[in-house]
Amino acid sequence: MAEQISSLDLAREISNGSTIALVGFGGMAQCEKILRSISQQFKETGTPNDLTVFHTAGQSDNLNGIENIAEEGLISRVIGGHWGLAPKMRKLIKENKVECHCWPQGQLTHLLRAMANKMPGHISPIGLGTFVDPRLEGGKFNEKTMKMDSLVQIVTISNQEFLMYPSIPFDYVFIRGTSIDEDGNITTEEEPLKLEILSAAQAAKAYGGKVIAQVKYVAKSGSFHPKDVVVPGYLVDAYVLAEDPATEHRQTPNEIYSPVYTGSLRTTTMDSEVLPLNTRKIIGRRAVQELTKNAVVNLGIGIPGDVIGPITNEEGINQDIVLTLESGIIGGVPIGSNEFGIAKNASAILDHEYVFDYYHGAGVDLTFMGAAEIDKHGSVNVSKFGGRTVGCGGFIDITQAAKKVIFCTTFTNGGLKVAIDNGKLRILQEGVNKKFTSDVVQITFSGEYASKHSKNVMYVTERAVFVLTKDGLTLTEIAPGIDVEKDILNQMDFRPKISEDLKIMDSSIFKDQKMGISEKWSVNKRVCNATV
Repeated sequence: MAEQISSLDLAREISNGSTIALVGFGGMAQCEKILRSISQQFKETGTPNDLTVFHTAGQSDNLNGIENIAEEGLISRVIGGHWGLAPKMRKLIKENKVECHCWPQGQLTHLLRAMANKMPGHISPIGLGTFVDPRLEGGKFNEKTMKMDSLVQIVTISNQEFLMYPSIPFDYVFIRGTSIDEDGNITTEEEPLKLEILSAAQAAKAYGGKVIAQVKYVAKSGSFHPKDVVVPGYLVDAYVLAEDPATEHRQTPNEIYSPVYTGSLRTTTMDSEVLPLNTRKIIGRRAVQELTKNAVVNLGIGIPGDVIGPITNEEGINQDIVLTLESGIIGGVPIGSNEFGIAKNASAILDHEYVFDYYHGAGVDLTFMGAAEIDKHGSVNVSKFGGRTVGCGGFIDITQAAKKVIFCTTFTNGGLKVAIDNGKLRILQEGVNKKFTSDVVQITFSGEYASKHSKNVMYVTERAVFVLTKDGLTLTEIAPGIDVEKDILNQMDFRPKISEDLKIMDSSIFKDQKMGISEKWSVNKRVCNATV
């Protein structure tokens, strides 16, 4: 039977040099009370210190989560997937105050299952050709770590190369639920995501580690329907009770609790705001034109996560496609920005690791992803750029296996201003940073690997569209009103191939009205039915 423990007593119990695992997704599902107490204990006594921290997805919304323990001396090593919304953690990594290993998010979730089976590690082709490959950087994410041997290894099975991500035994794992009963069973009824709390708990137990849950409510034994139990009581050693959910156990960064994000309350489509016509929406609109009916789709963080869902909702085609998020969300209208990972009106909320099973195995029909840098080989960098140590998140997992990849990015950034006038685009002020560079700083997506495996890859910007060929990038479309030489080629550090059939982008993309995708799909359906 799990016993209640105060968060400060828990912090005092953790030995120096321990390995702790965190479960959360961005600003959701953080064990905020526990992490604050660890920070308080360290600042007052200097202990616990020299901790290794393991996590899969990003663990902050710029303020909370892992940011609580991002202190020099408290953490000595971090193994994780993303720190884009964790500025204090990024600073520690950049200044070489911690050893840092960045691995793909999906591989980290699947490593938990390998650990639960007490395997030496998780084997996968995901990551080959990227910075995680030991022949490049081995996932070592700063200068301090580059001096060390790579933890990730190459193994060959039946003449095929794979990467092996090694098991990392935990002393503690902190998981979050909504309720716990007197037998220690955990439910997640008010959480917006299930995540990987069961796999993480089993991984800890396999190596003798302790499972600590943070919850809001305590229930009488036998209160829960057995199918509602996400983590059974025999896995849980102790729990911390969040007495002030508004500060210690928020559902999302912007909500203490809303039934909309658990699927308990469905909203009308009228509740979804129509986006203003701007650069980001233009990019999203051109990208959305690549959708086909019944496609299973993934959305990445940034422009895709912020605009694709609202655009498909505005166009009335959400019911004709399946939008998915790596966090476990299936269907609905995704919420972007610092609440990326949740949605309104989701049709299903799966465990984190099971979504990656599909991403790795079947591969989505189409993924929309952002891009910080793109080079002449078609490689893309989203993990380390402009002095920021962001990490890869699920980007590598998803793009390497997807049937079609569409990168969505502005052509330049840092002051870019445009005018959109009756179906045409004009560049008023160019961004100071060129995104199309000769060689990316870090390979998060390998154009050469993708080309070798005949992947279907597009790069969509507000003024131009490129496709990946065996010779690198080829320019295939330009926006109406754009000059190829001045607005495109002069803003690139390399000269791409130009298609002999260079097209003008659909002018409806640049008009402040619906593009009519739903109507086009209906016409195509009627034509097909008539033909049959």
